[in-house]
Amino acid sequence: APMPERISAWGVYDVFVVKDGEQIFLAVVSDTAWKIFCDVFNYPDLLADPRLANNNQRVLARDWLIPLLRERLKDFSAQELSDVFEKNALPYAPITAPQDLLEDPHLKATGGLAPLELNDGRTVNTVLLPLSLNQERLKVRQSAPHLGEHNESLLSSLGYSAEAIQKLSNPS
Repeated sequence: APMPERISAWGVYDVFVVKDGEQIFLAVVSDTAWKIFCDVFNYPDLLADPRLANNNQRVLARDWLIPLLRERLKDFSAQELSDVFEKNALPYAPITAPQDLLEDPHLKATGGLAPLELNDGRTVNTVLLPLSLNQERLKVRQSAPHLGEHNESLLSSLGYSAEAIQKLSNPS
């Protein structure tokens, strides 16, 4: 999906739908980055266009520049664009489905995944919060509760009487 409508601080700072419907966030936020981008993708026409000479002008040109770039980049895969942007130190971020996080190489390498035991005894990986205390990643403290495990204490803390809780638990 496109970024929200607002005046952007950068000419190219948006989500692009590319080959096979994949999405990738791409950012070309400086004049130096614009030159690199135009050079590596062989866009001499864009580099020479006086309407795109600096970031402020590219911001003003977003209404036609972004659709033009969408058209030019649509046949690349997200991986191809990631490789080019990575190699040239340009900001980017592939947009993936939540389940893809469990295979994310960065999360695996940085300890961003942790085993979580489910109520049925199975163990699955879960994504940890991206926070550290004393240079240590926060861990899973406990498994998820069983369905209804804390109902009585929660309802009691909300002021329900034992009789009302009993009626809620057994409505027949």
